[in-house]
Amino acid sequence: MSERDSWPEAPELAGPPSEEDEVEVEEAAEVELETEPEAPEEEPAADEPAPEEPAAAEAAPAAAEHAEGEFSVPDGYSVLQGSGEGARRAVGIVVSRFNGVVTSKLLEGALAELESAGVARDAITVMPVPGAFELPIAAMALAKTRRYACIVALGCVIRGDTPHFDFVAGEAASGLQLAALETGVPVAFGVLTLSEAEQADDRLDKGAEAVRTGLEMADVFAQLRAAAQR
Repeated sequence: MSERDSWPEAPELAGPPSEEDEVEVEEAAEVELETEPEAPEEEPAADEPAPEEPAAAEAAPAAAEHAEGEFSVPDGYSVLQGSGEGARRAVGIVVSRFNGVVTSKLLEGALAELESAGVARDAITVMPVPGAFELPIAAMALAKTRRYACIVALGCVIRGDTPHFDFVAGEAASGLQLAALETGVPVAFGVLTLSEAEQADDRLDKGAEAVRTGLEMADVFAQLRAAAQR
């Protein structure tokens, strides 16, 4: 063995970088740029006031239930209009016992209005019924006797968590109208339809209002019958 054979082998020199090597280097550089930590957001100074939140919008005013102004008929036309006088008239009242705290006050207002209108106590019949759903058939029964100039229906339905309110209120309204249409006797609607029980306090005059409506319609019907017999 010669001295030359014992020399260590020379290391192989790497050749020039290939295109694949250059692509890997560029991708690695891009990854490093993307993963650089973001600079922390600057916190406001301690003495700097925090931005105020916008004030809550003011609650919208409740929608008016009636339009302002008075009704009028132009001059030169014949007008047939009833009055609220109740002398010599008999009146039937059907009233719901359900929600009796409210309906009792509606009845009190209706009776006081009848007295003011001149209706005698012995000419008034009050028929209590279980609930608002029974008002139409009771009104129909009273109207068919032909003893009453008008019928006043009083009740109170309060919205709850179920669709019960919609069925009862709707059927009561349509049934009372049907009673009037089938008998020809005015049936005044004095049924409160409330979202909350507290709303009743501002609407307890509906009993008296229903009485005025019933008496006016009874009077105008009487005038119409009298005019037809001439």
